[in-house]
Amino acid sequence: VQLQASGGGLVQAGGSLRLSCAVSGLDFKNRPVAWFRQAPGKEREFVAVIGRGGNTNYADSVKGRFALSRDNAKNTVDLQMNSLEPEDTGIYHCFIGSSWGRGTQLTVSS
Repeated sequence: VQLQASGGGLVQAGGSLRLSCAVSGLDFKNRPVAWFRQAPGKEREFVAVIGRGGNTNYADSVKGRFALSRDNAKNTVDLQMNSLEPEDTGIYHCFIGSSWGRGTQLTVSS
């Protein structure tokens, strides 16, 4: 199983960014896909998950600002992040099955 997260970068507070996770090596369309993040000096925390049917669930800290979508034809999951805050800074990892992606860095400047 391979997961490749991309789209991270540096953005100002209030800005937007879109992360993408490309998955190969398993039955993507029948699996939930989740995003987690880890800020410097903190534990990894749940951000959002999208089920195989497209239902979504978000951490309270990102609810209303982040939106997940999936493309089962392309085996990708996108995380649209709006109204970004410095507290959103961290390394973002996608997760499916029992596999973690390498992560992509998001830095939000104040």
